[in-house]
Amino acid sequence: MRNHGAFVKAARAFARDRGGNLAVLFGLTASVLALGVGFSVNITQLYNARSSLQGVVDAAVTSTARDLTTGVIREADANKSVQAFLDANSQAGVLQANQIVMDRLIVDKTAKTVQADVHADVALYFPMFGLSDTRRVGASTTALYSDKSIEVAMMLDVTGSMAQNVRAKTNKIGDLQTAASAAVTDLLDNNIDPSNPRVRVSIIPYAEAVNTGGLAGSVFVEQNGGPDLPPPVDAPISVSAVTAPDKCATERKDNDGYADYSSDGPSQPRRNNSGKTYLARVNRDDRMKTCPKPALIPLTADKQKLLDTIAAFKADGVTAGGIAAQWGYYMLSPTWRPAIIDAGLGTGPANFDLKKVAKVAILMTDGQFNTAFAGGRGAPKSQNAGQMSRSNAEGICANMKRDGIEIFTIGFDLDDPSMTSTERDQAKTVLQHCSTADTSSLKHYYEAATGPELDDAFSAIVQNIERLTVTK
Repeated sequence: MRNHGAFVKAARAFARDRGGNLAVLFGLTASVLALGVGFSVNITQLYNARSSLQGVVDAAVTSTARDLTTGVIREADANKSVQAFLDANSQAGVLQANQIVMDRLIVDKTAKTVQADVHADVALYFPMFGLSDTRRVGASTTALYSDKSIEVAMMLDVTGSMAQNVRAKTNKIGDLQTAASAAVTDLLDNNIDPSNPRVRVSIIPYAEAVNTGGLAGSVFVEQNGGPDLPPPVDAPISVSAVTAPDKCATERKDNDGYADYSSDGPSQPRRNNSGKTYLARVNRDDRMKTCPKPALIPLTADKQKLLDTIAAFKADGVTAGGIAAQWGYYMLSPTWRPAIIDAGLGTGPANFDLKKVAKVAILMTDGQFNTAFAGGRGAPKSQNAGQMSRSNAEGICANMKRDGIEIFTIGFDLDDPSMTSTERDQAKTVLQHCSTADTSSLKHYYEAATGPELDDAFSAIVQNIERLTVTK
């Protein structure tokens, strides 16, 4: 008890001493506060350094994966690509020049991934007593890439409504030429090996019909009052030999006169209602009046050939959207490969294989689909040409999507006051129905009111095509 009392007495005496204890306490408190502030500053510094490092390595690996996907670089170049990106961006955020060190880069050719592990040694603002004045922060990231080949069919509207309008100060055909040319360039500039291109593009200009160019041998020319089907294969030569006035084609018709939505090649044997075998060539309806001047170009990596075709676009004729969709389907279907090879127009489309090939269709129009020469099976006989064209387009688009073809659509200047609200709604509806359903990251239906907006739409689709090669 006595000792306890002495302790209390001494404590009270210390408390009454105002001379030095406050200074000591202040010194102790200030030191603790300084350590706390220094520790907090270091933590913030390290957090910011790690965040900056993660951002740089994420961008480096993502960029490299994209270049691998599009064919800009080969797998053997991945290490150099990532290192170059790290060097170029080494001063991001709070990092200093040459501070980022790559520990390892793994390119997994089976999983199709690129993984990079990096670190940076950060000099602390407030070194702690007895501890190192630097801390190491690390970051790691993995990105998918793809070695898929890419096949793109561009169905482009060259109808009369696309013509230059001096009074309205518009030139929609010129806007299309600018935007489509830029898209072709962006797509094909990713090929690093011309002898083995990873990206090929087909152009299908359309109006009332499609000019088949070098594929004119796949066309059956109808005669006024004659049959809707090609003659049987065993028919006399004189029956089969019909002079074609041009190289255009409309819908392919089945043995009952309906539009054929299949992608069968023109040498596919069929049987008519009499049991006779004929070849599934594509019809040139005898009622067709205007054949577009520019011819379609099957899949190719010849950029100049595609650009020259686009530069030759002339606006004329009406809008047969169902026929456009049909020929876009043909240019992506491997069943047309023999016909394309036989015509000397390239190697033709690859087989449908989602793991190896990304097949993409781009359907662009500036108005309502209003022309068709055959309606789809099951459609009312009372349908007019516009209804048939829209129905045919949607039926063919459904088959394309079933086969794994990704469809993007663009409506150009659909709010043109010359269109009625009904025509406008019908134009937008068919494009929305034809396009592949949007996802959280991929948009498939676009509207563009001006030339720059059309260019932006094509550019966005090109970027989406790149994403598709790693997401599907």
